[in-house]
Amino acid sequence: MKPMEPMKPMEPMKPMEPMESAPAWWPEDLGSPSSSGSQNGLRYAFFPEKRRLLVERNGRRESYDSADHRITGIAQDGNGAEPRFAGPDGPVALSSLSRID
Repeated sequence: MKPMEPMKPMEPMKPMEPMESAPAWWPEDLGSPSSSGSQNGLRYAFFPEKRRLLVERNGRRESYDSADHRITGIAQDGNGAEPRFAGPDGPVALSSLSRID
């Protein structure tokens, strides 16, 4: 029986290409949101320094004055109910915020 031959050394892996981030869907002048996300066809971005909450539904973007609220997440049921946003002081209904045109 012939002895086994040594295996070839592994070749180094090629470095990964950096991932391209998706373009922001909010205006650049708002900066970076402190929280953003999506659920059930709705997406949002919250900008505390500008007191602004952006919401996009069905391809339509709406802007709201967030007042003194600090938005940290979204809470929405799947039955088409009004979106509510989570914050340290409890839930914030979208209808409680003033819309900015």
